[in-house]
Amino acid sequence: MIQIIPAIDIIDGKCVRLTQGDYAQKTIYNENPVEVAKQFEAIGITRLHLVDLDGAKKGEVVNLSVLENIASQTQLIIDFGGGIKTNSDIESVFNSGASLSTIGSIAVKDPELFYSWINKYGPDKILLGADVRDEKLAINGWLEKTEISIFDFIKQNMEKGITQLFCTDISKDGLLQGPSIELYKKTIETFPKLNFIASGGVSKIEDIYELERIGCMGVIVGKAIYENKISLEEIKELTKQGQRYEGQGTSPNNSQI
Repeated sequence: MIQIIPAIDIIDGKCVRLTQGDYAQKTIYNENPVEVAKQFEAIGITRLHLVDLDGAKKGEVVNLSVLENIASQTQLIIDFGGGIKTNSDIESVFNSGASLSTIGSIAVKDPELFYSWINKYGPDKILLGADVRDEKLAINGWLEKTEISIFDFIKQNMEKGITQLFCTDISKDGLLQGPSIELYKKTIETFPKLNFIASGGVSKIEDIYELERIGCMGVIVGKAIYENKISLEEIKELTKQGQRYEGQGTSPNNSQI
């Protein structure tokens, strides 16, 4: 069963969403991210994708206090990203309660440093993020485009031990027009051993079923939840299904991502 991973994006300590990564197109959904996280936990969600958008833009971690508060007040497995650039950054993220560090830009700009983190913390503690437009990577909070192919990037990092990755198609993100099924399908077929998490464009519960059908291990969902395109009740029911499958040991996708 595919794992649903709600996203909480943080600017100025508040829960927000951007449209296509544009900081000028910001919507504030809740002043209290802890409250949002608790709502997710209450319906059976076990995993949270927490993004420090201030950190991603500034190039250093900014909203550690939000991570600390959510980690101390919930039992959620938190992957945290945004602005992790140095050894002290990643150490502080783990010390503040993150189960995984989400790394994107630094894996492109300083791969040797990134590989050292894989070796030090292990691939289970590192979630590689790939933000993509036209199959090419974008970095630094989507503000900087590259000519690096997503497929070359994945191959290179899997050779260094990476086992899990989430991919966001920027052209789809925040538009509620459906995810990049063809891109994700192509990626999964190319790298069948990769624990692949889809991100961006999910607009209805059927999108999640379709992502599960093509082999995604997880899906990060943001705006569709906040705009009530996917209700908390629907997520609760899907989560229950996953727990039933897991209890029976019959789900092909019931591993912790």
